Amino acid sequence: MKIGELAKRSGCSIQTIRYYEKEGLISAPARTDGNFRVYDTPALEKLAFIKNCRALDLTLDEIKQLMALQHLPGTPCEKVNDMIDAHLKIVESRIADLQKLHADLKVLRQKCGHARPIEQCGILDELSPKSHSRN
Repeated sequence: MKIGELAKRSGCSIQTIRYYEKEGLISAPARTDGNFRVYDTPALEKLAFIKNCRALDLTLDEIKQLMALQHLPGTPCEKVNDMIDAHLKIVESRIADLQKLHADLKVLRQKCGHARPIEQCGILDELSPKSHSRN
């Protein structure tokens, strides 16, 4: 299949497919006499794998590692488990950061409980450097 059809079937853009090819995530395809890229079913399957990994916010390096491990069927899957455990820690840290941000925004929102003229806005006052120099 040509790159346009692969893009349609995979849900990836043509630019993304070319980028993954450049990064070595999918193999360089065969070319027709007219120099069109021609992809096969394994390329479509690799793109599906990559999309599933990206949906989990795995990096391209992590995806490359997972793809390399797929070619070593006798390798214990502890390497995969370790990678996912490390990724879980990163996600948990990001969740904690977002929860703190949520709490900070709620406190900030309470600084201006009703409609006021903009010069009396408690949120803008709190965000202002003048406000912090008074504390």
